[in-house]
Amino acid sequence: MKKSLIALATSASLFATGAIAGDIRFDGWPDLDSHLDTVIPLFEAKNADVKINYQMNDHGDHHKKLTTNMATGTGAGDVVAIDVGFVGSFINGGGFENLSGEKYGANDLKTEFVDYAWTQGKGLDGNQYGIPYDIGPGVMYYRTDVLGGVDGDIDQVITDWDSYIEYGKKLKEKGIFLIADAGDVAKTIVFTTVEPGNGTYFDKDGNSLVTSERFVTAFETAKRIRDAGLDGQIGSWTNEWYAGFKEGTVATQLSGAWLLGHLQNWMAPDTSGKWAVSNLPDGIFGSWGGGFLAIPTQAENKAEAWEFIKYLTASEEAQISALKTIGAFPVLKSTYADAAFDEPIEFLGGQKARLLFAEVANNISAVEPQKGDLIAEDVVMSGALTEVLNDGKDVMAALKDAERLLMRRVK
Repeated sequence: MKKSLIALATSASLFATGAIAGDIRFDGWPDLDSHLDTVIPLFEAKNADVKINYQMNDHGDHHKKLTTNMATGTGAGDVVAIDVGFVGSFINGGGFENLSGEKYGANDLKTEFVDYAWTQGKGLDGNQYGIPYDIGPGVMYYRTDVLGGVDGDIDQVITDWDSYIEYGKKLKEKGIFLIADAGDVAKTIVFTTVEPGNGTYFDKDGNSLVTSERFVTAFETAKRIRDAGLDGQIGSWTNEWYAGFKEGTVATQLSGAWLLGHLQNWMAPDTSGKWAVSNLPDGIFGSWGGGFLAIPTQAENKAEAWEFIKYLTASEEAQISALKTIGAFPVLKSTYADAAFDEPIEFLGGQKARLLFAEVANNISAVEPQKGDLIAEDVVMSGALTEVLNDGKDVMAALKDAERLLMRRVK
């Protein structure tokens, strides 16, 4: 994080004196800075009149700051990164350039990108406001030393949620948690088993889905894990979370392919060779995360910003660099023939994990983000799920209460 804080201070100093024409500021969150450090010199070498600086805030603070920037009409960078969980609310809230417009021509790039990710960057008006720069094929990272310690077979572990929980019971006998937070299991099921034609929380007509079988199954499965004492009740992006990965006290983590970059670069670099990756349990193929780049209408250097976005997303050079540097899985389909996909990954014990990531990516269906998604995530996945896991509230009662609150807030 030290590098990110230095970059933030440097960028703030530069822009306090006023940007010269052609300067671009990129706003995002770590570990994007590691990627930018690699590709900015390459871009600037081809574009001598453009200088790029960046500001990194942690994931939550970045999106809070961007919310303020959009509300006040000032303070946003020329290029801003937006997590997939926020993209629907941001782009449909207004304040971003319509990249489908004639001066940008984003639609000419459509066929070069993974279909479902391109769809997620559209507004409700059908225009493109966000350009995907990576996708998050959903996978399970697991400690191979822990698995070996209980004579486990990973294929058996991920057969279904029952076998996953049985593995957790073996781990508990050795004082090891199956997963840091049982809530991640609920999120996995909710986000990766969306019925065709529906959004995550609403159907195509805007009706709530949060009392459907998908949510009930997700909450009940997570509750089984919590009630059995198989999770550490450890929230993501906390020091306790990092410690679990470093010390081997947490055996698995359900996440996107991008977690590899965090694990190997700063979370747990000393654990290299002790990890591997598998499909998600229960035969699930789904997306976990992913990011988009957008241009606020308040940006001062829109033309230069668009050229940089195109470089980061539509050039094989930048996409493969992100794959190797931070584990960001490419959204550009032409990269999938690159030799990098067949390379063994030292951190994962030599596993050719990018081939698995590609398999998952090719089996993901599109889920269109909707304007109320961010409210729904707060009400359902933060509020109701917490009540079920921490307070013992009945699953259906929690979901029905959440649905009533959600529909009031959305209206």
